[in-house]
Amino acid sequence: MVEYLGQRPLRRRATPPEAQAASVAGRIDWVLMIAVVALVGFGLWAIEGITRHDIPGDPSYYLVRQGIFAAIGLGLMVVVLAIDPRWYLRWKAGVYGVMLGLMALVFVAGEVARGSRRWIDLSFFRFQPAELGKVLFVLFVAAFLADRAKRVEEATTPLAAVALSLPPIVLIFAQPDIGTALVYVAALGACLLVSGARWLHLAILGAVGVLLATAVFWLLPSLGLQVLKPYQVARLTGFTNPDEDPQGSTYNVRQSITAVGAGGFDGLGVEGATQTSLDYLPEHATDFAFASLAEQRGFVGAASLLLLYLLVVWRGLKIVVRASDAFSAVAAAGIVLAFAFQVFVNVGMTIGVAPVTGITLPFVSVGGSSLVSNLVAMGVLQAIHMRGRGARR
Repeated sequence: MVEYLGQRPLRRRATPPEAQAASVAGRIDWVLMIAVVALVGFGLWAIEGITRHDIPGDPSYYLVRQGIFAAIGLGLMVVVLAIDPRWYLRWKAGVYGVMLGLMALVFVAGEVARGSRRWIDLSFFRFQPAELGKVLFVLFVAAFLADRAKRVEEATTPLAAVALSLPPIVLIFAQPDIGTALVYVAALGACLLVSGARWLHLAILGAVGVLLATAVFWLLPSLGLQVLKPYQVARLTGFTNPDEDPQGSTYNVRQSITAVGAGGFDGLGVEGATQTSLDYLPEHATDFAFASLAEQRGFVGAASLLLLYLLVVWRGLKIVVRASDAFSAVAAAGIVLAFAFQVFVNVGMTIGVAPVTGITLPFVSVGGSSLVSNLVAMGVLQAIHMRGRGARR
């Protein structure tokens, strides 16, 4: 019997490895990738100068540690880049469970440092689950809203999203870590906005948030119920009156503003930056890393860093616009706006235009959890871009 070619399925030719690699490379947002790698390199360069005098006899201690975390983070970014974002949509319940489990584990196995229980000691480094939780939180909220895309304008959808978001936010707030809790709130707001929730519902949720903040800061304390720690209250109230306690609660902000102003146009250099090298500026490698950078490298160094941040945000917003589905768009928006929020608040608190909340500066502040989590988030953005409408097939 004669068998016609059309009667049997054609075998698809195997794609050569070189062609597969070229296809993947062609779909990567190389502008974003270069910006992220530049931020990692810039952060390591900044840390080398900021921490040079922190460990006597070992000026490269923090640089080496941060370099190791950078390598781990870049490796994980490549791994995450290969995962189809729809996988998170399919397994959103597992993502939510892992996130809550990590938050709860802090209260069981976490160690207390400086009055907070935020870290789990893994012997070789201290892991902060709330940092990785930022990415998991955005992925879950985006998946939840994407599943209800046709009902997002109903009041029940944003209310349900807020209700599911409260447990991780409350657990972080109880550590206590107000700054990170605010990042989660910002990410939630971004996800709701991009998902298409009605402005009226967003306004009502915002008003409720203002009422809750008013109750925490003023109403409940007046009734004898202290929700915040005394040092947290002092930090937040000191923002409104920076001259209230210059040797106490507002000391770090005043020293930070002095360091930024002393840097001038091109900085004082590592040895000439006395606010940093002589330890006048508290937390100069973490919370106030931007002030240390501005003192050592001046306006040129600080502006270069901010331009790299702006480049990442710009490319991230383009990924939001070109996303192939609702989940990808909402997830990308949550990651990008949470990232921008961290930069804005951290830089703002170093120059006195935002309260001190303990938010770290992405890619610059010393800390392995923050660096690795930010690189994982960038990997998710790249994965969304590679499968978006604007990627080259």
